[in-house]
Amino acid sequence: MIQADRSDAFSELMVVRAMPAPKAGEVTVTGSDPFYRTPFRVGETAAAVLAATGVAANDLWELRTNRRQTVSVAVPEAAATLRVVDYTRKREADGQYRRPPVSDSMKHMATVTQPWPTADGRWFLPHFNLPHLERRVLDVLGCESTPASVSAAVARWNADALETAIAEARACGGMVRTREEWLAHPQGAYLANRPVVEVTKVAEGLPEPLPPGNRPLSEVRVLDLTRILAGPTAGRTLAEHGADVLMVTAPHLPQVPEYVRDLSHGKRSCFLDLRQADQASRLAVLTREADVFVNGYRPGQLGQHGFGVEELSSLRPGLITVSVSCFGSGGPFATRTGWEQVAQSVSGIAHTHGQMTGAGRPKLAPAPICDYLTGYLAAFGTMLALGRRAREGGSYHVQASLCQSAMFYQRQGLVDGFEDAPEQLTGTELEPLCVREDSSYGDLLTLGPVLRLSETPCRWALPTPKLGADQPEWLAREAGLG
Repeated sequence: MIQADRSDAFSELMVVRAMPAPKAGEVTVTGSDPFYRTPFRVGETAAAVLAATGVAANDLWELRTNRRQTVSVAVPEAAATLRVVDYTRKREADGQYRRPPVSDSMKHMATVTQPWPTADGRWFLPHFNLPHLERRVLDVLGCESTPASVSAAVARWNADALETAIAEARACGGMVRTREEWLAHPQGAYLANRPVVEVTKVAEGLPEPLPPGNRPLSEVRVLDLTRILAGPTAGRTLAEHGADVLMVTAPHLPQVPEYVRDLSHGKRSCFLDLRQADQASRLAVLTREADVFVNGYRPGQLGQHGFGVEELSSLRPGLITVSVSCFGSGGPFATRTGWEQVAQSVSGIAHTHGQMTGAGRPKLAPAPICDYLTGYLAAFGTMLALGRRAREGGSYHVQASLCQSAMFYQRQGLVDGFEDAPEQLTGTELEPLCVREDSSYGDLLTLGPVLRLSETPCRWALPTPKLGADQPEWLAREAGLG
């Protein structure tokens, strides 16, 4: 057992928190890596971040009640949450719970979204998720969406030229770099001088006490304009502490069904097409009554609809705006879009993982480790900002990114003996953590929250919803989510 205040990752997050350290015994992390077959301290880092979210929730609980509670998390359980799709089971006609099949589109995406060798002896990862982004990559490469065709096309390019061409086409991809190369690159150097999650006051304002409630985030209203993994993880984490989280998407926006299923617990869902003036106006109305606005769109895109950080803060003084991106708050790559695999490739993770596992080539880590960690970091920053708003007032901008998460993992050092790591919880370990839901996806068993708070257990008050099933409105505060 290790005390969380001795963890480098946890200590770094407490610096971001900028408050007196938790007292001895408040926070405990048990267990150690390896959990996955990777040299990175994946489980320990995730556990440290989850423990930090518990401390931030505890800060809010203290504002409500003038008392604190104990916080604990186990490393293997924290690691398991980074690949939650492994643990979702659906009840079939014979009454047995079985893992739903992975969609064909995701299987195909995994075969082509890999590092491929380039003409100059480097490696490049093109990203093929979502049809419109895949089309842009294929147009640049001039090939078909098959491993052989993609490999041959990438081999005709120099890596840096292809990275530039992909960016100019507003597509996604990245050159594989070592950690040292990334830290020497202007983008990596910029991020290395920024906090792992940034919490910035963007406007002054009067303090706003937390609304009444019996959970850390009771009656806190969160607009969740995110898709796929990192952003939805942030919203789900806030829901675990009692927030009213309203997902806002539109029928025309592509989704990954298994990620919607696994990252929407505790939320409600509505459709608003921001291309339509009346529906954009409805989002503005919701924003005026919100506490948190989580943005997972490409940097700058929501600003084109009138929902940039400054406009949001003017709409709702005191709003916490949360930006989840690939490349972070600034630097030459800041406006580029990207995904988990891109962040692993450019930052050094894919290089190191491939080298130390004997793959003979860059290789992606065995879980979307940056996506989930970024979501947890964004939730941590959000709760810190809510605490600051309650104590000193103001509007805040919280920024978390996949590349910062990748760099955070690498700062924790490497672990030996990972070759035979389990990579999954056993049935005995999983059983007490499972949550059963009668959801729009059927009768589900899934891995529930693993962070433990002694007075306010983390839980989802609602099952994962059908997309667009709810009205674009807030719950009455006196009803709440309890």
